[in-house]
Amino acid sequence: MARFINPFTDVGFKRIFGQAIHKELLIDFLNDLLVGEKRITDITFLDKELLPDFSGDRGVIYDIYCTNEDGEQFIVEMQNREQTFFRERALYYLSQAIARQGERGAEWKFNLKAVYGIFFMNFHLSHSPGKFRTDIVLSDRDTNEVFSDKLRFIFLQLPCFTKEEDE
Repeated sequence: MARFINPFTDVGFKRIFGQAIHKELLIDFLNDLLVGEKRITDITFLDKELLPDFSGDRGVIYDIYCTNEDGEQFIVEMQNREQTFFRERALYYLSQAIARQGERGAEWKFNLKAVYGIFFMNFHLSHSPGKFRTDIVLSDRDTNEVFSDKLRFIFLQLPCFTKEEDE
């Protein structure tokens, strides 16, 4: 009997995408998501557990946390079960990665690197059922002009992926 790794479990997902020996899989996947925008040639895995800055604060544990050759950060998460505040959790995760780039001292030049969140969801987000991929950027509400390229959310609703193997 053949044995397979279930990518919808934490262990399976991290084994497929979150190990240095398989980093080419993650690079290919990220490049496919960002085709026409950027090309990643290398990544470095970062510590997935970020302890709080202050006692009593909340820490963060990512499934996969890595940086590319330009210092941009990528947070890749697999969420198997629906979570009421999943959008807020995604916002919190990316905000934490942005905030940790801050430099101490009065001369901070705000040279922030972009943070990308890629969220695999084995459920439907409310307000976007039936749509496999949802891309969120910071943009002007009236003109749709990008305000900042420092935060990018990509939500992938796996139940909406309906292609067959031959497709």
